[in-house]
Amino acid sequence: MASSSRITDPRRLDVGAFAAAHGELAGAWAQDGFARLASVALPGDAQAQPVRWRVAGERAALAGAGAGAQPALRIEADTVVTLECQRCLGPMQTPLHIERRLFFVEGEDAAAALDAESEEDVLALTPSLDLHALIEDELLLSLPIVPRHEICAAPIDLGAGRETLPDDEAREHPFAALAALKRSPRPN
Repeated sequence: MASSSRITDPRRLDVGAFAAAHGELAGAWAQDGFARLASVALPGDAQAQPVRWRVAGERAALAGAGAGAQPALRIEADTVVTLECQRCLGPMQTPLHIERRLFFVEGEDAAAALDAESEEDVLALTPSLDLHALIEDELLLSLPIVPRHEICAAPIDLGAGRETLPDDEAREHPFAALAALKRSPRPN
């Protein structure tokens, strides 16, 4: 039997006991405590919001798999991260929201087989689950592939960083020397 602390400790959750007890947990974690998520956000994000989360345990039938009632977790989490817009290279606030139900079965092979034949997400049941790491995984999966504003506030300056040439050199055509050769008389 799992100790009551393992039923309520999100860092080492006993999923089987938590689901059997129809447990519920909720809280908020500082975004900078999620190292991988912080690594994709703009550095020094002063507006970093906490990750608010909620998880509920249940035993439910795994649809279409004929596996009977299995431990399951309903997970919800929300936060806002500041990413770099790939269009204008400016900062953009990106809300992240996850809402998932994950089923847990005994053994990696059974989890892989049931995951392949079911519409539901199936993971292998472990003695303890780090809910913090699982929520971070799900938040990373919810990130946009190419973050960009719908409409950027200011267009990107494509000339930034280029050397400027004096007026005479800037107006000279790159093929001017070739044209001069073409006009010069040919030796016989």
